[in-house]
Amino acid sequence: VIWNDVLLLDEVLQEAALSNHSLEAAKVVVMSYVKSAFSHLLQDISDSLLKVLKKEGMGEYSLEGALDASTKAVLQGGMNILLEFRKLLDHDSGVLVRLRELTIDLVQEGIQDFFRQLEDHFLLLSGRNSSAFKYHGLVEGAQGDKAFAGLVLVLAQLSAFIEQTVIPKITEEIATSFSGGSVRGYEYGPAFVPGEICRKFRSAGEKFLHLYVNVRTQRISFLLKKRFTTPNWVKHKEPREVHMFVDLFLQELEAIGTEVKQILPQGKRKHRRTDSNGSTVSSRSNPLREEKLSRTNTQKARSQLLETHLAKLFKQKVEIFTKVEYTQESVVTTIVKLSLKSLQEFVRLQTFNRSGFQQVQLDIQFLRIPLREIVEDEAAIDFLLDEVIVATAERCLDPIPLEPPILDRLIQAKLAKSKEQNAIPS
Repeated sequence: VIWNDVLLLDEVLQEAALSNHSLEAAKVVVMSYVKSAFSHLLQDISDSLLKVLKKEGMGEYSLEGALDASTKAVLQGGMNILLEFRKLLDHDSGVLVRLRELTIDLVQEGIQDFFRQLEDHFLLLSGRNSSAFKYHGLVEGAQGDKAFAGLVLVLAQLSAFIEQTVIPKITEEIATSFSGGSVRGYEYGPAFVPGEICRKFRSAGEKFLHLYVNVRTQRISFLLKKRFTTPNWVKHKEPREVHMFVDLFLQELEAIGTEVKQILPQGKRKHRRTDSNGSTVSSRSNPLREEKLSRTNTQKARSQLLETHLAKLFKQKVEIFTKVEYTQESVVTTIVKLSLKSLQEFVRLQTFNRSGFQQVQLDIQFLRIPLREIVEDEAAIDFLLDEVIVATAERCLDPIPLEPPILDRLIQAKLAKSKEQNAIPS
């Protein structure tokens, strides 16, 4: 506003160099403006994410809403801020014309620094003891666990969105409207380098995805550990029904499914079973029944169990653990696989009598159908379920499995009971 007046004063009093002082003051203002604009954008993105902590679990704010708000805050907010900076370049004021190249440098360096700070902020939020969690009182407890897991999942997908969508659009706008510059020199750091930012968010997204899998798996592992360390398996009574831990396990997986459906896209189902081996709830497909086990020779029974298992292993050549992808099925399948491996390890720490072994056999056999309905890799899940039964047999004093008709009857009774409970309105 005062620039034209300063130029008139310069004509009268050149020795004062008022235009030079005004130019330096204008530089400070522009630098402050650019820095403040990026700071406000970072705060807007943070606020959209922290709503997960405030309201998740209270039925007021969904993960899908958090992701939608945060993606808009990053993409639209980023484009809007560049539009505002563009107005500085388009202005015909003499002082802004003289600061044009400096403004371009400040914007390019500012956008680079902004995305670095954004990644750091994401990493801070993904820490269980972060200030955000302490502020909202959600470090401990079930609600805190749910909010934390949900936030981490949103961060994973948001990081992928930034890498795949935001950075290309920002790069295009920078190239169109903010090319040139470089008046400040290399000592002030690099200008906008999109490749570096993409690598950062690709790596961060993978970290968050794995963190979500680990957090959810740990919760399930705690449930499984409690199940297998509580009873005295050597004195276990004959199984009468499928144990309630199966319901709790499936409830946890259902909650995970609800979360990933809000955030992650669907993937392609693979490794579908085309044969009937191990593919129905009926115990007639149970690999343990492939040979009749001797009722009088425990060693022979154990030997036949292991032989059957090894034969199946070499026949299928199942690849158990694969890379976690940004899809609903991949995340759920990985969590199920890790949970079953945990279950197998807990089994190996116990000693079972015949009834205890039969209870595990019943529970695992019941799990086959519901698990195979939610995973993408049925062969690997069947294999891991079989491994749990074999591990139980190895730790059993008398590993005689349930007769198929009895196994079928107990499973059908559980299915009928579940159907009846689901039919009752809540």
